[in-house]
Amino acid sequence: MRAAYLTGPKSIAFREEAIPAPGPGELRIRLIEVGICGSDVHYFGGHRPLSGPTIIGHEGWGYIDAVGEGVQRVIGDRVVVDPNAPCGKCIYCERGQATVCPNKRTIGLNAPGCFAEYVLIPADFAHALPESISASDAVTIEPTAVAFHALKQASLQAGDTIYVLGLGAIGMLITHLAIQRGIIVYVGELNAMLLEKAVAMGARTGDWREADVRVAFECTGSAAATTALCADVPRGASIVLLGLSEKQASFTPLDLVRRGISIRGSLIYDHPEDFQSVIQMIADGQINPGQIISKYIPLADLEAGLIAASSGHPGKIVVQIQ
Repeated sequence: MRAAYLTGPKSIAFREEAIPAPGPGELRIRLIEVGICGSDVHYFGGHRPLSGPTIIGHEGWGYIDAVGEGVQRVIGDRVVVDPNAPCGKCIYCERGQATVCPNKRTIGLNAPGCFAEYVLIPADFAHALPESISASDAVTIEPTAVAFHALKQASLQAGDTIYVLGLGAIGMLITHLAIQRGIIVYVGELNAMLLEKAVAMGARTGDWREADVRVAFECTGSAAATTALCADVPRGASIVLLGLSEKQASFTPLDLVRRGISIRGSLIYDHPEDFQSVIQMIADGQINPGQIISKYIPLADLEAGLIAASSGHPGKIVVQIQ
């Protein structure tokens, strides 16, 4: 098979290698499309160093191609990759916090990823896709599960008001999901094209600080934006951090306590329920996350696609594998 390895900062090398055989409890997926994620951009830029040459990429869908010992799945079934497999044994998994399991098997990080023609994953982490779900919606299920999980943690009701800062893939998907649930969404974004797209979805612009904002979602990954959000968010509101800034943000504890502000992070999703909920919502016609896709490229152009994503290309870039 052909596989794209990240060999160093901003360096992709293609290799021809044997198609891997699934071990016990695993299955092999023949990949069709894979989205470029913000974490892929961080790895590509060298901001989050990897242990060695790695096949990155985790937002994939395709067809079951082979199964390992003990796996009762149908070859040829259409599936989406759920890339984070917690160990199920540590204290965090045992108390229901598997999203922060330190022993996760993560496709594209500590296990071979999806920028290749085939990938191996634990059988329970390949979710069946109804034929009614389009390719564009299929390839955006994983980031939609991230957005779904963040909204779930916020415990919002129809009629509540939120603020989404940053309209990359996750911010745009939070906006889309929230509007479909009857939540009022204010958005903040420097890119006029993305701002216009969110408004077309039903989002609002203007001075969000004058609105009755219950929750603010930080999706830029900027420490400066996080610092400003902590200072500006209205009394009694919560802040959910999704942007993965590696720099230090700051706040004044006295100010946050007196204004009743709470801060929490939201990381990936609960397995398997968040993926299953998103798949059902798409199948029922409630959401269409594929609308965030702005560009398709072949696997051969992966390096150029990662450079474009690193440079602020608006929208989701999808790599076509087959």
